[in-house]
Amino acid sequence: MRMRPVLLGGGIGAGKTRVAMLFADSGFHVISTDRVGHEQLRQGSQAVAAIETIWPEAVQGGVVDRSVLAGIVFADEDALAELESITHPGIERDVREMIARAERPVLVEVPILKVFADDPFTRIAVIADDAVRLERVVARGGDETDTRQRMSAQPSNDLWREWATIVIDNTGDWAATVERVDDVIQMVLERG
Repeated sequence: MRMRPVLLGGGIGAGKTRVAMLFADSGFHVISTDRVGHEQLRQGSQAVAAIETIWPEAVQGGVVDRSVLAGIVFADEDALAELESITHPGIERDVREMIARAERPVLVEVPILKVFADDPFTRIAVIADDAVRLERVVARGGDETDTRQRMSAQPSNDLWREWATIVIDNTGDWAATVERVDDVIQMVLERG
């Protein structure tokens, strides 16, 4: 019997990518829906054509300017929902195909609650205080205003807690987070 996939979610700066790397180090095949989403926006795709129709200023020569598009959708809930309606069906389809081909346990990194909303996956949320998240993103070169805008468009820690079956708080010491992740990995592997 195959192990059911694990969803790993959390907002920008919470540390989900670092946590995902720990799962990868433990033998999990990690799928990033962000990376799959980037593929959906490749030149010539149906998604790019739809985006160009709705937001022509975000597409130059058939290539999506991701920073322009982000500026539009993270400032407007309706625009974000419209972009998600364009990209999410393809993302889910491609990720499901990747899961079906995987020969090891799978962890799918997701930045939002809606992806695979109806599937019985184990759901792990990585959370951190907003001030810590902002500090982390700015320290790695992110723009403070843009980061605040993205954070306000993303689910709160409370919503991530409601979504999750397991919560990893990454506000403090990374060594403590690593210890918690090790315990979670063992728990997930034992549950199957």
